[in-house]
Amino acid sequence: MSDAVPILELADVRRVFVQAGERLEVLRGISLAVQPGEMVALVGPSGSGKSTLLHAAGLLERPDGGEVRVTGTPTSQLSDDRRTALRRGTIGFVYQYHHLLPEFSALENVVMPQMIAGVPRRKAAARAEELLAKVGLAQRTTHRPGRLSGGEQQRVAIVRALANSPKLLLADEPTGNLDHQHADEAFALLQNLVRAAGVGALIATHNLDLAARMDRTLVLEDGRVKAG
Repeated sequence: MSDAVPILELADVRRVFVQAGERLEVLRGISLAVQPGEMVALVGPSGSGKSTLLHAAGLLERPDGGEVRVTGTPTSQLSDDRRTALRRGTIGFVYQYHHLLPEFSALENVVMPQMIAGVPRRKAAARAEELLAKVGLAQRTTHRPGRLSGGEQQRVAIVRALANSPKLLLADEPTGNLDHQHADEAFALLQNLVRAAGVGALIATHNLDLAARMDRTLVLEDGRVKAG
C-alpha cells in the first residue's frame, strides 16, 4: 500500500483566521497522507480544527499555505472551476447531520448528485436502488427524510456520498448524532462499503472505539497532527 500514490496528501498545510484583530492559527503545517483503501481516523478535542482540516482536504476551502494533492494532483494553483470538478468527481462527503433534502425521497437524494455529475437519470436511479438495498433500505426508497429514523437518514447520507464512486471519502463526525447502537450500525455499513470499493477515507470522530476499528489514528492538537 505504501508504494501507491496517496489518494490524499497534505504537505505543510496552514490555515489562519482573524478574529477581533487577533490571528488564530488553526492548522500549523499539517502533513499527512491517505492511501487507496485505507481508513484513517482523525481525533482531537472540540475546536482543534478537525472540520477546518477536512474542508481544506475536500477543496471546500483554500489553505493559507502548503499544498493539497488529490489523486496526486496539486490543487493550490487550480481555478475554482477545476477544483469543483475534481471535488465532484473524486470526493464524497458525510457529515454529522445528514443534510438530506427534505422535499425529496431517499432515492431522489441519492440520484441527484449523480445527475449533477452527468449520469443519466435511469442509470442514476438504478445505482441508487442498488446502494440503498445494500444498507437495508430497499423498502424505504420512496420515503422522505422526515419519515425515516435518524439511523436510516444517515444510511442514506452514506450512500449518497458513495453514489458517484469517489476515490476519497471525507467524514466529519458521521455517527456523532446517533445513539450507541445506531452509531455502531452506521459505522459498520460505512466501513463495509468503503472496504468493498477500495476508497481512501479520512474520518473525524470523537468516538475512540470507532477510531480503533480503523487502520490508524491521527491526533490533531494545537494545530498539528501526530500519530495516535
